[in-house]
Amino acid sequence: MAAPRHSEPRVQVEACRRRSLRLRDYDYSQAGAYFVTICTHQRRCLLGEIAMGTICLNDSGSIVWNCWHRLLEHYPDLKLDAFVIMPNHVHGIIALADPVGAGLKPAPTFVYRRHGLTEIVRAFKTFSSRRINQLRGTPGRRVWQRGYYEHVIRNEADLHEIRQYVVNSPLKWELDEENPETL
Repeated sequence: MAAPRHSEPRVQVEACRRRSLRLRDYDYSQAGAYFVTICTHQRRCLLGEIAMGTICLNDSGSIVWNCWHRLLEHYPDLKLDAFVIMPNHVHGIIALADPVGAGLKPAPTFVYRRHGLTEIVRAFKTFSSRRINQLRGTPGRRVWQRGYYEHVIRNEADLHEIRQYVVNSPLKWELDEENPETL
């Protein structure tokens, strides 16, 4: 007779769950500006390197650059703002426009589907992962870390501060907590 299996205490199981940083009851598909940070899997520096405060993209970094900007082809209510690729993460500002307020009045038979931030980030990660893995000959290998950081930009001062942070990120790489050499 086999020994009975003991399950882990419930407390330990719940400790492994990720704590959501999202605003409770906030609709991330509504018009507004969002700051996102997306890290590579295990924070591997696979997108390029920083030299003298400037990012030097490798082939994978170039793919990421192209995939980010091609999001505009897939999401008509999307506007891209400041963006930077770091060796192991990207920072970007995404603005979702109100399609009706922008003059895109759907025909009565057309059901407009508003794309939320989660779907847009998922698409970016999927498109770029496929192309990077195709380049490296590693189909199915993880490129991006699960999840991402987002911040709802609430006003012009917040937007200005985040833009400055994004633009100056390569200059501060030596102090960046994502830099594996600073640990």
